[in-house]
Amino acid sequence: MFISEAKQLKNMAKHSKNIPARGLRVADQIQRDLAEIIAYGLKDPRIGMITITEVQVTPDYAHAKVFFTMLNDDKEAIRNTVEGLAAASGFIRNQLGKRLHIHTLPQLHFVHDTSTSRGMELSLLIDQANAVRAKDADTE
Repeated sequence: MFISEAKQLKNMAKHSKNIPARGLRVADQIQRDLAEIIAYGLKDPRIGMITITEVQVTPDYAHAKVFFTMLNDDKEAIRNTVEGLAAASGFIRNQLGKRLHIHTLPQLHFVHDTSTSRGMELSLLIDQANAVRAKDADTE
């Protein structure tokens, strides 16, 4: 009896170390499936060409934060896209449930990802600073 309990504890400990890696795998699979569902399954005109950049899943898989970027980054287009995705989230979740076989299917929360545009702004600032530095070096 004691040996089987020890094996169970060992297996539980082994499994608990794999949960974070499993969460990442589930998030990656959700990202791939969502990209396909949104690209080919949605007919809402408010949702244009978007790219799913990241999915963050809570440890209990109850919620998933879905980050996306767009080519058109004006505020009105972002607002329309977020509204369209929120309206279609039930359909998207249903389609995701047909593809993904996990015990708890997460509620989807769509968030516009500003990291790409922010990165481009910072890159532009760095380029401008380097150009000013190069001009200063040339005049000396």
